[in-house]
Amino acid sequence: MAHGILGIVWLIIFSVSGIIALIYLRRYSNQERMAMIDKGMSPSELKNRSNSGTLKFALLLIGGGLGLFLGYFLDEMFYMGEVGYFAMLFILGGVGLVLAYVIEERKAAKGE
Repeated sequence: MAHGILGIVWLIIFSVSGIIALIYLRRYSNQERMAMIDKGMSPSELKNRSNSGTLKFALLLIGGGLGLFLGYFLDEMFYMGEVGYFAMLFILGGVGLVLAYVIEERKAAKGE
């Protein structure tokens, strides 16, 4: 019975924290737009920037997937247990983010 109560408490905590995060994100984006208007800039300039979040997210997931895959092989070959999974997950996830950074910098250098 304690597990059921703990599950409900975690659900409530995550729900409330998610709602609070969305409220603050919305509030700060409105403040940013108002500051741009005060300085004479157009808020539509924000939408013209390239959206590289998708690239970062995709390469992070690819790196994480490869990390789990290689972690499985480390576990099977060298009996590393969870250490192999976490090490490969973080290393290859970081490599994916670095790769996304390099791609963005090359795009910016080209002027795209």
